[in-house]
Amino acid sequence: MVVAIVALYVAGVAWALLKSDAPPVERFVLSLLWPIGPLAFVVTAAILLAASVIAYPLVMVPAVVVLAVVWWVLS
Repeated sequence: MVVAIVALYVAGVAWALLKSDAPPVERFVLSLLWPIGPLAFVVTAAILLAASVIAYPLVMVPAVVVLAVVWWVLS
């Protein structure tokens, strides 16, 4: 599992270094930071869900039910 993750990371670094049209310093930084993208998606989705619970109360009940089921399954 760890080997596959490292291989995927190295492939992403190589792709960013070779295929990006940015200047060299930006290419290097992009190649090192590319795994943050999926984490940023999860954080954004969580923030939007939290905002929708406040902005649209009808979303709150299904959200609470889903969170309760997930908590119950994981515990």
